Order: sequence, then C-alpha cells, then structure tokens
Amino acid sequence: MSNEKSHEALVGGQFGARAEAYLRSSVHAQSADLSALAALLEDKPDARVLDLGCGGGHVTFNVAPLVREVVAYDLSPEMLEVVARSAAERGLANVATERGMVEKLPFEDGSFDVVLSRFSAHHWSDLDAGLREAARVLKPGGMAAFADTVTSGMAVVDTFLQAIELLRDCSHVRDYSRAEWEAAIGRSGLLPGSTRQFRLHLDFTAWVERMNTPRLQVEAIRALQTSVSPRATRHFDTEADGSYSIDVGLFEATKPAA
Repeated sequence: MSNEKSHEALVGGQFGARAEAYLRSSVHAQSADLSALAALLEDKPDARVLDLGCGGGHVTFNVAPLVREVVAYDLSPEMLEVVARSAAERGLANVATERGMVEKLPFEDGSFDVVLSRFSAHHWSDLDAGLREAARVLKPGGMAAFADTVTSGMAVVDTFLQAIELLRDCSHVRDYSRAEWEAAIGRSGLLPGSTRQFRLHLDFTAWVERMNTPRLQVEAIRALQTSVSPRATRHFDTEADGSYSIDVGLFEATKPAA
C-alpha cells in the first residue's frame, strides 16, 4: 500500500464515522471566515463552484443559494451522504457530490468558475499537488479561495499546535503559516490575491468529542497545554478547561486569463 493510499484510508476512516458531528458543529456552521467566504460569491449567480474537501457541507450550504451549481467533493462517502441528504432537506437542488482525493481531481481542465476550500488543506498529503489540481480545474480568469488554520511562524508555537492537532486527530498533516500558504499558491500557477485573518474560539470538550479523540490522547493534550511554554499558552489564549483560540487565514487567488 502506498503512502498516499495509506493516508487516504486514514482520513476516510477518521472522518466517515464523524460526519454527523461535523454537520452539527457550530464552529463549522457559523463563523466570520465562513461568512466572508460565502460573500465572495454574491455577484456570481452563474458560477459553477467546487467545494474542495467539503466535510460537513457548510461552504456548500452557504454558497449554493447564490450560484448556479456546487459540486461538493470529499474523500469520505459518509460525509458526502450527509451533505447530499442535508442539501435535499434544505431544498438545494443545485448541489451534486463527487468522491475522491484532492491531489487527483476527476474533473476536466477549466471545469469550474470558482474553487473553494475550508478547513480541509491541513489534511492533504501534498498541499502543492492539491493546489495545482485546484488551478487546473479552474477556468482562466476564475477565482479560488482557501480558508484554514494558520500558524504564527514562531517555532515553539508551531510545534505545540502541530502536536495537539495530531494527538486530537491522527489524520492531521500540517497547519501552514501565511507565508507558506502564499508561496504555495504562487507555485500552483494561481495569482495570490488578498489575505484576511480571523480568530476562532474552540471549546475544548466539543473539539475533542467531535473527533471522538481517545481519552489517553485527550489527557496528553491537556498535559501539553499545562506544561508548554507560556508563549504558546498566551498565543492561543488557553483557558483553564483547555478551550483555546486559533488563527484562521482566508487566501484569495485568481487563475491568469488565457
């Protein structure tokens, strides 16, 4: 089994069982970054949109009323079943689902007017490959936007964040800095646009229960939170119960016109 296939199985297994939890997650369903992402589509009623790594479908549900069509794309068939069912319940007839890896999309070149992704890229086994594929399926002149957790660039803070992310969810690959994101977007063939940053509060209990994190790993996270450098504790506004805040970056880009 290849490394890519191994990671694909790990991600699918981790999130398939938690599909309903992600659909119900208030953090994923309502936040300033999600509103900002959806606002990018307000003047694009004819757009065909790809929601890359759609998860519980919150980007899809917010964007679908604004555009012609949304294709919700994810590795987990259970996630896609939840998205399809919820879209039908919401009366969103312009939502389709498709399964696969982000590093090899099953779409023709220039198939979409807009590509969006939110809280998915830190699970990708190859960020550059995923971004190149996003650029490939985008029409010339099309728009892309990616929202994800970003690191501060400070080594001690970055190491701590990656550690607790991996303990909470073993399919985690990496949270990237703003500079890393902007460089990767440039390498993909897209033109980097504006970048916005948001602060998102995470309730600790909901955060670990959403992923059904084993108790031993929850205890390890709490141990790290109480013993890590004060610089990391201050950066994440870590609270007594383990709740903390993360930085979220929203990166806009365009594909050069032909």
